[in-house]
Amino acid sequence: MKPTIKKSDFVQSLEKGLKVISAFDADNAQMTLTEVAKKVELTRANARRILLTLQYLGFVQCADGKQFSLSPKVLTLGYSYLSALPYQELAKPYLQDLAEKVNESCSMSVLDGYDIVYVARVQTNRIMTISLGIGTRLPVYATSMGRVLLASLPDKEMQEFINGLQLLKLTENTITEKDKLIERIQLVRDRGWALADQELEIGVRSIACPVKDKNGKIIAALNISGHASRVSKDEILETYLPHLKSTVAHIENALHKL
Repeated sequence: MKPTIKKSDFVQSLEKGLKVISAFDADNAQMTLTEVAKKVELTRANARRILLTLQYLGFVQCADGKQFSLSPKVLTLGYSYLSALPYQELAKPYLQDLAEKVNESCSMSVLDGYDIVYVARVQTNRIMTISLGIGTRLPVYATSMGRVLLASLPDKEMQEFINGLQLLKLTENTITEKDKLIERIQLVRDRGWALADQELEIGVRSIACPVKDKNGKIIAALNISGHASRVSKDEILETYLPHLKSTVAHIENALHKL
C-alpha cells in the first residue's frame, strides 16, 4: 500500500523531476519544452528549469536545442534496483530454458503500486501490440502475474488494494466486478497458479505461478504467455503449467542456496 508522508517531508521539486523523466515513453521519445510542460501539467518556466537540470546531470539530452529526449544514463536508475534483486539475474538462464521448451515468451514481474513491473523477460514471439521488456508496467488486475502477486497479500490488505483499483474494460473478457476479481484471487490461492484468458489484450493467454524465497514469502511471479490461436486453455494447463512449475522449483531451489 502507498505510504503516508508529512507535507514538510515531501520534496515537490523531486516529484516534478521524476514526472518529467516518466513523461518520455515509446510514443513520446522526443518532446519540445511546450509538449513536456503540457504532458506533466507544469508551467513552461518550471518545465524548462527541470529539463535543463536533468540535461546538466546527464539524464536528458537535446541535440537540436528544441527536442528533448532521455539519455542512456537514465538506465542507471533502473539498474540500481535490478542489481539489488538477486533473483532477477539468477532467474535468467531458467527463463531462457523454459522459453526454449515451450517456444513461448516467459517473464518475471513484481508488484509496484497498482501495476506489475517486468524485471526479467525472454521473448520468442511478439503477441501483443505493445512492446514488453524490463521495466514495462501492466495493470495488476488483468494479468496472470498480477493475480498471483495479489494472492500473496493478506486478506485485509488485498481487500483494501482492490477497493482502490479502477477496473477498466480492456477487452470483452476483462473482469471489472471487484467481487468477482476477489473470487478469482481466492481461486489462485487454492490452485497455486493464475490463468488470464484474453483479459489484457484479445489473442493473449498467459499462466503464472508465484516465486517464493526461503522463508516462503512470494517475491515475484513467473509466467508463460502465448497467442490464443496457437495455444488452447487445455494445452496451457496440460503442457505449459508443468514446465512452469518445474522452472519455479529450480529458481526457488537456487534462491534458497544464496
